[in-house]
Amino acid sequence: MTDNLTAPGPLITAKRHHAWLLEARELLRLAVPLAATQLAQMIILATDTVMLGHYNKESLAAAALGNTVYFLVWLLGNGVPMAVSPVLAHVQGKHPAAVKARDRREVRLVARMGLWSVALTSLPLLLLLVFTRPILLIFHQQPVLAGDAAVFISGLAWGLPFALAFQALRSFSTALTRAVPPLIVMALAILWNVLADYVLIFGHLGMPRLGLLGAGLASCSSNIFSFIAMLGVCLKERGLKRYRILHRLWQPHWKIFAELFRLGLPIGVTMVFEVALFNGAALAMGTFGLASLAAHQIAITVPSLTFMVPLGIGLAATVRVGLTAGAGDRIAARRAGFTAIGMAAAFMCGTALVLVLWPRPIATLWLPDKPENADVLALAVTFLHVAAAFQLVDGVQVASAMSLRGLKDAHAPMWLAGASYWLAGAPMCMLLGFGLGMKGLGIWLGLAFGLLIAALSLTVRFLILSNKPLKRQE
Repeated sequence: MTDNLTAPGPLITAKRHHAWLLEARELLRLAVPLAATQLAQMIILATDTVMLGHYNKESLAAAALGNTVYFLVWLLGNGVPMAVSPVLAHVQGKHPAAVKARDRREVRLVARMGLWSVALTSLPLLLLLVFTRPILLIFHQQPVLAGDAAVFISGLAWGLPFALAFQALRSFSTALTRAVPPLIVMALAILWNVLADYVLIFGHLGMPRLGLLGAGLASCSSNIFSFIAMLGVCLKERGLKRYRILHRLWQPHWKIFAELFRLGLPIGVTMVFEVALFNGAALAMGTFGLASLAAHQIAITVPSLTFMVPLGIGLAATVRVGLTAGAGDRIAARRAGFTAIGMAAAFMCGTALVLVLWPRPIATLWLPDKPENADVLALAVTFLHVAAAFQLVDGVQVASAMSLRGLKDAHAPMWLAGASYWLAGAPMCMLLGFGLGMKGLGIWLGLAFGLLIAALSLTVRFLILSNKPLKRQE
């Protein structure tokens, strides 16, 4: 909907307000299940850490180290599957009134090439995970912890291809505004993972007591389950099965494949820039001792959970901005992006208040409040106070980045993210943590600074780009 510039002033204002309210409603309709799905994915990982924390704190620390390697590898492969969503949104935006046979074929080709990207990249990514222990030793981690982390990854790694394939199918479903099916799948995957953790970590129901290896195998099995379930949804759900995504699966379409990689690779690198800084912080914590590392793992899990909501809002913004950008409607695209940024900021202000008021009860969800854990819990409370401080800018930066993806803008955000996290955030971590001797607190303050710079630069980038004319795609 465009503004009627010939209408009287009050009518213009009323129409504008109505347009913003409509956008907020549509964004929420898509964002709520997406955010819930993101939370469900994190709950699966949190389940591992919670149960390992009750197993012993050495296992908790080792899993923290293993996850630093796993997530970097996962992100390297996740960019192209995530690019499926904005590409499909632009396809849908061309002809919003009806889905023609030509459009169905193009949608199918994009989904197919998303699955191809997973098949072609999984093997080299798995090979990287084989070197988990040497990688951690290069970063001067304790040999015992590095070896235990490799045991955890040896169980988890085999679920990686299925996790990436699930992301491709989820992007396909989301771009077609079917955000609820992935949520249902992830809810079932949580139940699967809880049961598998209970059985494999502690050795219940006649199974051996596997500890760290059991936690890795449990998450691996839940990734396999979620992919199979999501594939079944795509083949059976009425709004999705008409696209026949497995039709001529072995037939390539190199133009679309190249487009996905052009957009997806910088998306993956952008995520790596951010997460690598946080994982680098975990490695730095390892040099301060086991208590700092365990506290960091507890504290980083909490803002990682809260972050899933603005990430879900951002994923919805990618679709909403992409639909309007595909139709060539600059005003609607800008409105969709800034609605998402405002929603993300509002939510994160609420979570910041929660972290300020109840940090210790939150920390004890991961580690029992016992005298032997007092040092870990004290550090975790301090880190959670810093996490409260950077909630707002974390929400703004992800909503801005995702809105830029809806405009198919990926390269500039990649460089902005790299500069924010590694030319601003990382040096500040080193200065405060090591140079000024603030240790863990200094590392966390440096993380907050990097997120602040990212939020400012990405929001300005979206403001500039969304003010430029958009060409309707044919």
